[in-house]
Amino acid sequence: MGISTPLSLSFRTTPTTPSLSKPHSLFLSHPIFKPFSFSKSLLISSTSISSTPNTPTHPFIPKSTFTDVPSTAASATATSPSSPTNLKSRLRNGDTLYGLFLLSFSPTLAEIAGLSGYDFVVIDMEHGYGGISEALPCLHALAATNTPAIIRVPETSDSWAKKALDLGPQGIMFPMIDSAESAKKAVSYCIFPPGGVRGSAHSIVRASRYGIDEGYLANYIDELLIMCQVESLEGVKNADAIAAVDGVDCIQMGPLDLSASMGYLWDPGNKKVRDVLWEAERKVLESNEKEGDGAGAGAGAYLGGFAMPHDGPQYLRSRGYHMVSGAVDIGLFRSAAVEDVNRFKMSLVEEDRDGSDNELGEGKDGDEKYWIAGQWDCDAMTAILPPLRFAIRCASVSLSTMSKYILE
Repeated sequence: MGISTPLSLSFRTTPTTPSLSKPHSLFLSHPIFKPFSFSKSLLISSTSISSTPNTPTHPFIPKSTFTDVPSTAASATATSPSSPTNLKSRLRNGDTLYGLFLLSFSPTLAEIAGLSGYDFVVIDMEHGYGGISEALPCLHALAATNTPAIIRVPETSDSWAKKALDLGPQGIMFPMIDSAESAKKAVSYCIFPPGGVRGSAHSIVRASRYGIDEGYLANYIDELLIMCQVESLEGVKNADAIAAVDGVDCIQMGPLDLSASMGYLWDPGNKKVRDVLWEAERKVLESNEKEGDGAGAGAGAYLGGFAMPHDGPQYLRSRGYHMVSGAVDIGLFRSAAVEDVNRFKMSLVEEDRDGSDNELGEGKDGDEKYWIAGQWDCDAMTAILPPLRFAIRCASVSLSTMSKYILE
């Protein structure tokens, strides 16, 4: 049914329950998100990985070209293949996606992250201070930059999943999944009855364009990326079973919580922790190879994870990770701010060493020394953003330099 008058909207009343028979994302209908012509590229080089010479090289990872603002309701109800630029489609195409965790809940930083070229941004309600109300402006900012958003909920529960999914993210991440049973519950929280237990207000929430998208009920599960975190010894033990659960798209490894559960909170790079992590990786990757050829072709899930100082983004990619989170907004700003202060203080030390009597930086020589050390104009209006903008730009140049700022 369509729009009968300019002021009257009609909605589909008999939705089709989606089937999740593995591989559940291969048979798709029209995309929720309309493709957009804007696109960017992110360069990842694997030439520095001497220990993995046979690793396939994918020089360019194109930025997702999606927007969550459809031109008309009719475009959302037409029948056509799913958008080739959403997260699920890109993973099926073999892309390696690089993302950022947003803990500040700052729409400005979310917008900067999107404009910088990240393939996805995780709005983190588990460790970030914000909730549903604070997440919505960040979703708006990311949508304006055509950047897919994933929401990590603070706990695996039906109420948190319902609130997060009603906001309309492309993905949802559940923490602390330790068994196949808990993974099945997480999936059920994402699906409307009778296939699941998700509460329904689909005709008035953002996920369905506030009811304007008539095809939402038929297509929503095809567009949603469901991620389960394995971050404990029990989870590693059951990683293969969790990956095989119908509806689980990606297993996100949690190295910090895993190391803590093993008694190595301050030593996540410990050999024992790495061995356990590699065991979990192997189980997830094998789950995808049992019934197919290549990542995503079998009955399992994709592999996602956090880069660490001892385990950079390129090394994760070389081991089969298809979703790599290499930075946190707060960590990037912290590093840029500390570096800015240190540069200025070092410039004062150099002046003292040179015997300068111009302590206030007055005159041409003092000004030149300060600005050479500072690198950017830190006037009253731009004292905060330039250091962060500089740090985020580094993401498109050198992924490895950002890996040390990961926060699980």
